[in-house]
Amino acid sequence: MEILKPSDLRERFRDPWISPYRKVITMVDGDLVEIVEYHPCVSGSEWMIYQYSRSSKLIESARRDSNRHTYIARTGKAPLELKASLNAAGIEEVRVEGDEVRVVHAGLAGAGVGAAMCRGMAEGVKRVELYDVGGGSREGRAAVITPRLEKVVIGIDDTDTPAEGATWTLANNMGLRLQEEGFEYLDHVTVQLYPHNPHKTQNCVSVALAFGVDPGRKEHLIDKAARLLEKSTLSDKTAMAVLEGIRVPGELREYSMNAKKRLMEVEEAESVAEALGIELIEITGSQGKIGALAALGLYNDPQEAARVYY
Repeated sequence: MEILKPSDLRERFRDPWISPYRKVITMVDGDLVEIVEYHPCVSGSEWMIYQYSRSSKLIESARRDSNRHTYIARTGKAPLELKASLNAAGIEEVRVEGDEVRVVHAGLAGAGVGAAMCRGMAEGVKRVELYDVGGGSREGRAAVITPRLEKVVIGIDDTDTPAEGATWTLANNMGLRLQEEGFEYLDHVTVQLYPHNPHKTQNCVSVALAFGVDPGRKEHLIDKAARLLEKSTLSDKTAMAVLEGIRVPGELREYSMNAKKRLMEVEEAESVAEALGIELIEITGSQGKIGALAALGLYNDPQEAARVYY
Protein backbone atom coordinates (compact mmCIF):
# COMPACT_ATOMS: atom_id res chain seq x y z
CA MET A 1 0.00 0.00 0.00
CA GLU A 2 1.15 3.52 -0.80
CA ILE A 3 -0.24 6.68 0.80
CA LEU A 4 -0.29 9.53 -1.70
CA LYS A 5 -1.56 13.11 -1.70
CA PRO A 6 -3.29 14.54 -4.80
CA SER A 7 -0.13 16.48 -5.64
CA ASP A 8 1.90 13.24 -5.46
CA LEU A 9 -0.50 11.53 -7.87
CA ARG A 10 -0.44 14.44 -10.31
CA GLU A 11 3.35 14.41 -10.32
CA ARG A 12 3.66 10.66 -10.68
CA PHE A 13 0.88 9.88 -13.16
CA ARG A 14 1.09 12.08 -16.25
CA ASP A 15 -0.21 9.41 -18.60
CA PRO A 16 -2.71 10.39 -21.33
CA TRP A 17 -5.15 7.81 -19.94
CA ILE A 18 -5.48 9.62 -16.59
CA SER A 19 -8.43 12.05 -16.49
CA PRO A 20 -8.79 13.63 -13.02
CA TYR A 21 -12.11 14.14 -11.29
CA ARG A 22 -12.76 17.81 -10.51
CA LYS A 23 -13.95 17.48 -6.90
CA VAL A 24 -15.06 14.89 -4.33
CA ILE A 25 -17.22 15.74 -1.29
CA THR A 26 -18.50 13.46 1.48
CA MET A 27 -21.29 14.27 3.97
CA VAL A 28 -22.24 12.15 6.98
CA ASP A 29 -25.63 11.63 8.61
CA GLY A 30 -25.53 8.81 11.15
CA ASP A 31 -24.82 5.58 9.26
CA LEU A 32 -25.36 7.22 5.86
CA VAL A 33 -22.71 8.93 3.77
CA GLU A 34 -23.52 11.04 0.73
CA ILE A 35 -20.66 10.98 -1.78
CA VAL A 36 -20.68 13.74 -4.38
CA GLU A 37 -18.21 13.44 -7.26
CA TYR A 38 -17.66 15.77 -10.19
CA HIS A 39 -16.63 13.45 -13.02
CA PRO A 40 -14.39 14.63 -15.90
CA CYS A 41 -17.05 13.58 -18.43
CA VAL A 42 -20.75 14.36 -18.81
CA SER A 43 -23.08 11.71 -20.25
CA GLY A 44 -20.28 9.17 -20.51
CA SER A 45 -20.23 9.02 -16.74
CA GLU A 46 -23.68 7.38 -16.70
CA TRP A 47 -21.78 4.10 -17.09
CA MET A 48 -20.32 4.64 -13.60
CA ILE A 49 -23.74 5.16 -12.05
CA TYR A 50 -25.03 1.97 -13.64
CA GLN A 51 -22.02 -0.15 -12.67
CA TYR A 52 -21.77 1.16 -9.11
CA SER A 53 -25.49 0.52 -8.53
CA ARG A 54 -25.16 -3.06 -9.82
CA SER A 55 -21.98 -3.96 -7.99
CA SER A 56 -22.13 -2.22 -4.60
CA LYS A 57 -24.29 -3.61 -1.82
CA LEU A 58 -23.54 -0.55 0.30
CA ILE A 59 -25.10 1.92 -2.16
CA GLU A 60 -28.74 2.78 -1.45
CA SER A 61 -29.17 5.19 -4.36
CA ALA A 62 -27.12 6.66 -7.19
CA ARG A 63 -27.91 9.39 -9.69
CA ARG A 64 -26.18 11.60 -12.21
CA ASP A 65 -26.85 15.27 -12.86
CA SER A 66 -24.65 16.28 -15.79
CA ASN A 67 -21.13 15.32 -14.65
CA ARG A 68 -22.03 15.18 -10.96
CA HIS A 69 -22.49 11.77 -9.33
CA THR A 70 -24.38 11.47 -6.04
CA TYR A 71 -24.21 8.19 -4.12
CA ILE A 72 -26.03 7.54 -0.85
CA ALA A 73 -24.18 4.71 0.87
CA ARG A 74 -24.33 2.94 4.21
CA THR A 75 -21.24 2.66 6.32
CA GLY A 76 -19.74 -0.81 6.44
CA LYS A 77 -17.81 -3.28 4.32
CA ALA A 78 -19.16 -5.47 1.50
CA PRO A 79 -16.54 -7.10 -0.78
CA LEU A 80 -17.19 -6.77 -4.51
CA GLU A 81 -17.46 -9.62 -6.98
CA LEU A 82 -15.98 -7.83 -9.96
CA LYS A 83 -16.74 -9.22 -13.39
CA ALA A 84 -15.80 -7.54 -16.68
CA SER A 85 -18.71 -5.62 -18.26
CA LEU A 86 -21.27 -7.02 -15.81
CA ASN A 87 -19.98 -5.80 -12.44
CA ALA A 88 -16.96 -3.77 -13.40
CA ALA A 89 -16.67 -1.24 -10.58
CA GLY A 90 -18.03 -0.24 -7.22
CA ILE A 91 -17.56 0.70 -3.58
CA GLU A 92 -16.56 -2.03 -1.16
CA GLU A 93 -16.13 -0.07 2.07
CA VAL A 94 -17.35 3.18 3.61
CA ARG A 95 -16.01 4.21 6.99
CA VAL A 96 -16.19 7.38 9.09
CA GLU A 97 -13.05 7.93 11.12
CA GLY A 98 -13.15 11.05 13.28
CA ASP A 99 -13.21 14.06 10.96
CA GLU A 100 -12.50 11.96 7.86
CA VAL A 101 -14.45 9.67 5.53
CA ARG A 102 -12.74 6.68 3.94
CA VAL A 103 -14.28 5.17 0.80
CA VAL A 104 -12.69 2.14 -0.88
CA HIS A 105 -13.27 1.97 -4.65
CA ALA A 106 -12.36 -0.94 -6.89
CA GLY A 107 -12.74 -1.56 -10.59
CA LEU A 108 -11.49 -3.35 -13.66
CA ALA A 109 -9.52 -1.71 -16.49
CA GLY A 110 -10.54 1.95 -16.89
CA ALA A 111 -12.83 1.74 -13.87
CA GLY A 112 -9.79 0.74 -11.83
CA VAL A 113 -7.90 3.78 -13.08
CA GLY A 114 -10.84 5.91 -11.95
CA ALA A 115 -10.88 4.22 -8.55
CA ALA A 116 -7.40 5.38 -7.69
CA MET A 117 -5.65 7.97 -9.83
CA CYS A 118 -8.55 9.92 -11.32
CA ARG A 119 -10.44 10.36 -8.04
CA GLY A 120 -7.25 10.81 -6.08
CA MET A 121 -6.28 13.93 -8.00
CA ALA A 122 -9.59 15.68 -7.26
CA GLU A 123 -10.05 18.82 -5.21
CA GLY A 124 -11.37 17.87 -1.77
CA VAL A 125 -9.32 14.67 -1.48
CA LYS A 126 -6.86 14.66 1.42
CA ARG A 127 -4.97 11.51 0.41
CA VAL A 128 -5.32 8.12 -1.23
CA GLU A 129 -4.32 4.70 0.02
CA LEU A 130 -3.28 3.05 -3.23
CA TYR A 131 -3.49 -0.73 -3.16
CA ASP A 132 -3.47 -1.65 -6.85
CA VAL A 133 -2.90 0.51 -9.94
CA GLY A 134 -5.54 -0.37 -12.52
CA GLY A 135 -5.59 -0.22 -16.28
CA GLY A 136 -5.73 -2.72 -19.12
CA SER A 137 -6.68 -6.12 -17.67
CA ARG A 138 -5.64 -5.14 -14.14
CA GLU A 139 -7.91 -4.40 -11.19
CA GLY A 140 -7.45 -1.02 -9.55
CA ARG A 141 -8.25 -0.49 -5.88
CA ALA A 142 -7.80 2.47 -3.56
CA ALA A 143 -9.21 4.20 -0.49
CA VAL A 144 -10.10 7.85 -1.06
CA ILE A 145 -9.95 9.90 2.15
CA THR A 146 -11.90 13.16 2.36
CA PRO A 147 -12.95 15.58 5.12
CA ARG A 148 -16.15 14.76 6.98
CA LEU A 149 -18.82 17.32 6.14
CA GLU A 150 -22.49 17.49 7.07
CA LYS A 151 -25.44 18.56 4.93
CA VAL A 152 -27.57 21.64 5.55
CA VAL A 153 -30.54 22.48 3.34
CA ILE A 154 -32.09 25.95 3.52
CA GLY A 155 -35.64 26.56 2.28
CA ILE A 156 -36.57 30.08 1.19
CA ASP A 157 -39.87 31.66 0.20
CA ASP A 158 -41.69 34.97 -0.27
CA THR A 159 -38.85 37.27 -1.32
CA ASP A 160 -40.45 39.17 -4.22
CA THR A 161 -43.47 41.41 -4.81
CA PRO A 162 -46.03 41.56 -7.63
CA ALA A 163 -44.00 44.41 -9.11
CA GLU A 164 -40.42 43.11 -8.93
CA GLY A 165 -38.02 40.42 -7.78
CA ALA A 166 -37.49 36.68 -8.31
CA THR A 167 -36.98 34.16 -5.52
CA TRP A 168 -34.96 31.67 -7.56
CA THR A 169 -32.39 34.24 -8.69
CA LEU A 170 -32.06 35.82 -5.26
CA ALA A 171 -31.56 32.36 -3.75
CA ASN A 172 -28.91 31.39 -6.28
CA ASN A 173 -26.99 34.60 -5.66
CA MET A 174 -27.16 33.82 -1.93
CA GLY A 175 -25.72 30.38 -2.62
CA LEU A 176 -22.88 31.82 -4.65
CA ARG A 177 -22.14 34.37 -1.94
CA LEU A 178 -22.07 31.64 0.72
CA GLN A 179 -19.77 29.62 -1.51
CA GLU A 180 -17.33 32.52 -1.37
CA GLU A 181 -17.45 32.13 2.43
CA GLY A 182 -16.08 28.59 2.08
CA PHE A 183 -19.30 26.57 2.12
CA GLU A 184 -19.91 23.88 -0.52
CA TYR A 185 -22.90 25.12 -2.55
CA LEU A 186 -24.25 21.83 -3.87
CA ASP A 187 -27.67 22.45 -5.32
CA HIS A 188 -30.54 24.83 -6.05
CA VAL A 189 -33.99 23.26 -6.41
CA THR A 190 -37.06 25.25 -7.43
CA VAL A 191 -40.23 23.79 -5.90
CA GLN A 192 -43.58 24.44 -7.55
CA LEU A 193 -46.28 25.07 -4.94
CA TYR A 194 -50.09 25.25 -5.18
CA PRO A 195 -50.75 27.29 -8.36
CA HIS A 196 -54.14 28.63 -7.20
CA ASN A 197 -52.80 30.17 -3.99
CA PRO A 198 -54.45 33.61 -3.65
CA HIS A 199 -51.38 34.92 -1.78
CA LYS A 200 -48.89 34.16 -4.58
CA THR A 201 -46.96 36.87 -6.40
CA GLN A 202 -46.88 35.02 -9.74
CA ASN A 203 -45.55 31.47 -10.31
CA CYS A 204 -45.79 30.37 -6.66
CA VAL A 205 -42.46 28.64 -6.15
CA SER A 206 -40.05 28.30 -3.26
CA VAL A 207 -36.37 27.30 -3.34
CA ALA A 208 -34.14 24.85 -1.51
CA LEU A 209 -30.38 25.47 -1.31
CA ALA A 210 -28.17 22.53 -0.31
CA PHE A 211 -24.72 22.91 1.25
CA GLY A 212 -21.90 20.72 2.49
CA VAL A 213 -20.65 22.20 5.75
CA ASP A 214 -17.90 21.58 8.28
CA PRO A 215 -19.81 20.52 11.44
CA GLY A 216 -18.37 23.42 13.39
CA ARG A 217 -19.61 26.02 10.88
CA LYS A 218 -23.28 25.10 10.53
CA GLU A 219 -24.56 27.93 12.72
CA HIS A 220 -22.38 30.40 10.86
CA LEU A 221 -23.92 29.27 7.56
CA ILE A 222 -27.47 29.66 8.88
CA ASP A 223 -26.80 33.08 10.42
CA LYS A 224 -25.05 34.34 7.30
CA ALA A 225 -27.89 33.10 5.07
CA ALA A 226 -30.47 34.86 7.25
CA ARG A 227 -28.54 38.13 7.09
CA LEU A 228 -28.15 37.94 3.33
CA LEU A 229 -31.85 37.21 2.92
CA GLU A 230 -32.88 40.07 5.17
CA LYS A 231 -30.65 42.44 3.24
CA SER A 232 -31.90 41.39 -0.20
CA THR A 233 -35.60 40.53 0.14
CA LEU A 234 -38.25 42.83 -1.27
CA SER A 235 -41.10 41.24 0.68
CA ASP A 236 -42.49 41.65 4.19
CA LYS A 237 -43.40 37.92 4.29
CA THR A 238 -39.96 36.33 3.91
CA ALA A 239 -38.97 33.24 5.90
CA MET A 240 -36.38 30.43 5.99
CA ALA A 241 -36.49 26.78 7.03
CA VAL A 242 -33.43 24.66 7.87
CA LEU A 243 -33.02 20.90 7.49
CA GLU A 244 -29.83 19.32 8.83
CA GLY A 245 -28.77 15.94 7.45
CA ILE A 246 -29.27 13.79 4.37
CA ARG A 247 -32.56 12.10 5.21
CA VAL A 248 -35.95 13.59 4.34
CA PRO A 249 -38.54 12.41 6.88
CA GLY A 250 -41.67 10.90 5.36
CA GLU A 251 -43.85 13.42 7.20
CA LEU A 252 -41.89 16.28 5.65
CA ARG A 253 -42.26 14.95 2.12
CA GLU A 254 -45.98 14.46 2.73
CA TYR A 255 -46.27 18.10 3.86
CA SER A 256 -44.42 19.25 0.73
CA MET A 257 -46.71 17.26 -1.54
CA ASN A 258 -49.74 18.77 0.18
CA ALA A 259 -48.29 22.25 -0.34
CA LYS A 260 -48.20 21.52 -4.08
CA LYS A 261 -51.86 20.46 -4.19
CA ARG A 262 -53.78 22.67 -1.76
CA LEU A 263 -53.74 25.90 0.20
CA MET A 264 -51.74 25.61 3.42
CA GLU A 265 -51.74 27.74 6.56
CA VAL A 266 -48.80 29.04 8.58
CA GLU A 267 -49.98 27.14 11.64
CA GLU A 268 -49.74 23.84 9.76
CA ALA A 269 -46.18 24.59 8.71
CA GLU A 270 -45.24 25.49 12.28
CA SER A 271 -46.82 22.31 13.66
CA VAL A 272 -44.99 20.02 11.19
CA ALA A 273 -41.67 21.81 11.72
CA GLU A 274 -41.97 21.57 15.51
CA ALA A 275 -42.81 17.85 15.37
CA LEU A 276 -39.77 17.16 13.16
CA GLY A 277 -37.34 19.48 14.94
CA ILE A 278 -36.90 21.71 11.88
CA GLU A 279 -35.98 25.33 12.48
CA LEU A 280 -38.24 27.98 10.96
CA ILE A 281 -36.76 31.49 10.82
CA GLU A 282 -38.98 34.51 10.28
CA ILE A 283 -36.96 37.07 8.32
CA THR A 284 -39.56 39.77 7.60
CA GLY A 285 -42.82 37.84 8.11
CA SER A 286 -44.45 34.48 8.76
CA GLN A 287 -46.23 33.70 5.47
CA GLY A 288 -43.00 32.49 3.86
CA LYS A 289 -42.71 29.65 6.39
CA ILE A 290 -45.20 27.60 4.36
CA GLY A 291 -43.15 27.48 1.16
CA ALA A 292 -39.78 27.49 2.87
CA LEU A 293 -40.66 24.29 4.74
CA ALA A 294 -42.20 22.74 1.59
CA ALA A 295 -38.94 23.30 -0.30
CA LEU A 296 -37.07 21.08 2.15
CA GLY A 297 -39.24 18.02 1.60
CA LEU A 298 -38.46 17.82 -2.11
CA TYR A 299 -34.89 19.09 -2.25
CA ASN A 300 -33.70 15.60 -3.22
CA ASP A 301 -36.33 15.05 -5.93
CA PRO A 302 -35.98 17.88 -8.49
CA GLN A 303 -38.38 16.33 -11.00
CA GLU A 304 -41.21 16.07 -8.50
CA ALA A 305 -40.31 19.49 -7.15
CA ALA A 306 -40.92 21.04 -10.56
CA ARG A 307 -44.20 19.21 -11.23
CA VAL A 308 -47.38 21.30 -11.20
CA TYR A 309 -50.71 19.97 -9.94
CA TYR A 310 -53.80 21.77 -11.16
